[in-house]
Amino acid sequence: MQQKFNFVHLYLYTNQMRTEKDFIGELQIPKDALYGIHSVRAKENFPDNWPFDLDWYKATAQVKHACYVTYKSFIKALLEKYDPKDLPVTIIPDTIIDKLIDTAIECSEGKYFDNFIVPAIQGGAGTSINMNINEIITNVTLTKLGYNKGDYFIIDPIEQANIYQSTNDVVPTSLKVAVMHLLNKLEEGINSLRAKVELIETSTRNSLRIAYTQMQEAVPSSYGKLFSTYSEALSRDWWRVSKCFERIKVVNLGGSAVGTGIAVPRFFIMEVVSNLQKITNLPVTRSENLPDATNNLDSLVEVHAIMKAHAVNLEKMCSDIRLLASDISICKEISIPNKQVGSSIMPGKVNPVIIEFVISAAQKIYANDMLISSLSARGCLDLNAYLPIIGNAMLESIKLLIACDKTITENIFDGIKIDHLAAEERLYKSPAITTALSPYIGYNKASEISKFMKKNGITVFEANDILKLLDHDKLKEILKPENLLKTGYSINDIYE
Repeated sequence: MQQKFNFVHLYLYTNQMRTEKDFIGELQIPKDALYGIHSVRAKENFPDNWPFDLDWYKATAQVKHACYVTYKSFIKALLEKYDPKDLPVTIIPDTIIDKLIDTAIECSEGKYFDNFIVPAIQGGAGTSINMNINEIITNVTLTKLGYNKGDYFIIDPIEQANIYQSTNDVVPTSLKVAVMHLLNKLEEGINSLRAKVELIETSTRNSLRIAYTQMQEAVPSSYGKLFSTYSEALSRDWWRVSKCFERIKVVNLGGSAVGTGIAVPRFFIMEVVSNLQKITNLPVTRSENLPDATNNLDSLVEVHAIMKAHAVNLEKMCSDIRLLASDISICKEISIPNKQVGSSIMPGKVNPVIIEFVISAAQKIYANDMLISSLSARGCLDLNAYLPIIGNAMLESIKLLIACDKTITENIFDGIKIDHLAAEERLYKSPAITTALSPYIGYNKASEISKFMKKNGITVFEANDILKLLDHDKLKEILKPENLLKTGYSINDIYE
């Protein structure tokens, strides 16, 4: 019975598996899997569960699409000049190349991603990424043509699916394509957030508040001026992000292994990036120095530094809002929307979870920045082996920023409320207001009013009525919002 049981399972096993081989040896692959031996080896060698980025997968398929279209154009150009029998290159039939194009387009839409089994963190400079997609495209195309998955004597993942390509030009190019697609979304997110902040800035232009330095009351200001600082920072973020395309658009596709274009037709090298530009609708351009674009990743370092700058601005802005809306504040002039129950034990508690998410995301982006900088410097001679983890960190940072911009816009600034009256009352009762009096009565007398206000807990008007250091009407004129918020003062202001 035991022998029969083993025989049955062996029969079922062999009928559910297919054998694939490479120059290292053979492996059993699930019969219906779209991945192959190269993907399985990578999965076994890199036993990590951090998933590869879907957008990078889609972008790689767009690069494959461009390569197949360019190959087809190359062969067409050759056949217009030479007899097929005289050609020293193997011609992939149109029936196959057209189906490879169709499959690449499907992959660029996200199809078959469940068969991408290579994790995000890996060794090998991205060879596993390239081969996993090659195997998917190959096996899907085989089934479309009526063959079995794994029939690589018909279509081979390297000979056909990888025609005139190298991991070392496909993977970095596809990363830059994925980054540029996401940068478009990030630009939109920053602009939406900036527009919301500008609305608050405009509506609070003359809403007085106490400005703080080193967490101490300092001088009179307004909420309009505070929100203008956020608006300006976001404007700079948008401008910097818009310039990222210039930094990252240069690609090395066609450069092959180290950028020399070895084993790649010159026609292909000259045409493939133009085709990629049309397919992606992105401003990708071929590098004038393909070895440089293969070797150096400083453009990724520069672009991620811009991502970090945006994260810094978001964290600063959100930290300010959290502080002003916190229960620690003496009088909460700002309130933010309640989004989640804050405790499983403390009734009625609501926490600033959106802001905590943004700060957490910012810290992850700072960590990614260090990783990208450090590993970009560790490229060795003609290639950087750490591109997979660098690319994963880059894409993660951009997506975190897109998420942050969206949730701040929708869950903080859409429902933020400012108690303008309470803020103004606090200002007139704060010694901070007396800085505005210095040009008229001098620092020492202004300090006298400040000290008297603090000691007696009274407003500047009440203190002046007792100390009589300024005419009452003159004081009211000086402390009008439009006068407090002017940029500096003129001599005429003193004499009026």
